[in-house]
Amino acid sequence: MTLRRAAIVSPLRTPVGKFLGSLAPLEAGPLGAVILKALIERSGIDPERVDDVVFSQGYGSAEAPAIGHWSWLAAGLPLAVPGYQLDRRCGSGLQAVINAAMMVQTGAADVVVAGGVESMSNVEHYTTDIRSGKRFGDLTMHDRLTRGRLMSQPIERFGVITGMIETAENLAKDYGISREASDAYAVRSHQNAAAAWDAGKFDAQLVPVDIPQPKNRGRSDPVTFAKDEGFRADASMDSLGALRAIEGKNNPDAVVTAGNASQQNDAAAACLVVAEDKLEELGLEPLLWFEGWAAAGCDPSRMGIGPVPAVERLFNRTGKGWSDVDLVELNEAFAPQVLAVLKGWGWSEDDNRMDMLNVNGSGISLGHPIGATGGRILADMAHEMHRREARFGLETMCIGGGQGIAALFERAI
Repeated sequence: MTLRRAAIVSPLRTPVGKFLGSLAPLEAGPLGAVILKALIERSGIDPERVDDVVFSQGYGSAEAPAIGHWSWLAAGLPLAVPGYQLDRRCGSGLQAVINAAMMVQTGAADVVVAGGVESMSNVEHYTTDIRSGKRFGDLTMHDRLTRGRLMSQPIERFGVITGMIETAENLAKDYGISREASDAYAVRSHQNAAAAWDAGKFDAQLVPVDIPQPKNRGRSDPVTFAKDEGFRADASMDSLGALRAIEGKNNPDAVVTAGNASQQNDAAAACLVVAEDKLEELGLEPLLWFEGWAAAGCDPSRMGIGPVPAVERLFNRTGKGWSDVDLVELNEAFAPQVLAVLKGWGWSEDDNRMDMLNVNGSGISLGHPIGATGGRILADMAHEMHRREARFGLETMCIGGGQGIAALFERAI
């Protein structure tokens, strides 16, 4: 069987909102509808030609089940188009693009919408105590955000891992990552993001979001949200160095702070994945070609190292290597996690390949809206590859619970 080439068309994203920030009034389903409507309008495709919608969400909810389909319908798009939702935690958004590409490659579909959405501001609290009734005692309410991190691996096998911060501290210890190095990397991320915004690098991919305002505040017109609100143009070693380590009370050597860790965020992202032989007929211009992908498991207590085995598998499967890669997007879960991965890849501290790593910022500065992160990264990488005339771009990330994922894309010339 000959596989068709899968093209990436019109990758878009909303601005990334802070936790309980500007996008908080929109729950995940309606926010997903915003990006889907914009994708159809900007690409110019007849929505009837879409075969399926693959959408990721790290914190799924009964308020919008099968969110790919829910958001498609909420956008007022054709009833005949199906959709579904997937979850590979932090790697979900990239996995959505991968799934869509495989559908196109194998002929199961000609055009697939791929993307993801997350409204971490609206993730609910829940209980497992009352399905069969509770006659006595206290009722436990879980915060799905924190509970999902605690339960990201079977406790019976791996014991209690308090959260992703603990896994980053483990890597800092394993790889000798200092607090100073972590803060310096975080400053770099914020500076890169600020410079990218100043240069207008995100303009072509950005979809502004109209935020409804409470009527009791004296205004009914929506407010347009059009810029990422998590990056700090004034970040410095002094400002980040003044922050306390989150686990410092129990670990005097702790390095992770609120300043060198990724944020909790709200955002949506989407693109079209289209068969090469349908592009001309549909009047679509590809930005990238999907080249290949791989995922790999690792110790949940060191989940941040996942990109190391994932990239190794990817290179083995595609026959490509570091000499072929021109741009790298490694999601920044934590600064020490990024620095540990670089050591795992064999990069030196002054490696000249740093010039192609996260050149416009990443999770620390731009944010990490779990289900939308993969699409956010892809949109940024696609446009940056064209600015640089880069041939191959690598997108990779670690995944809570002990996984890594990586994919390679080729610039469409």
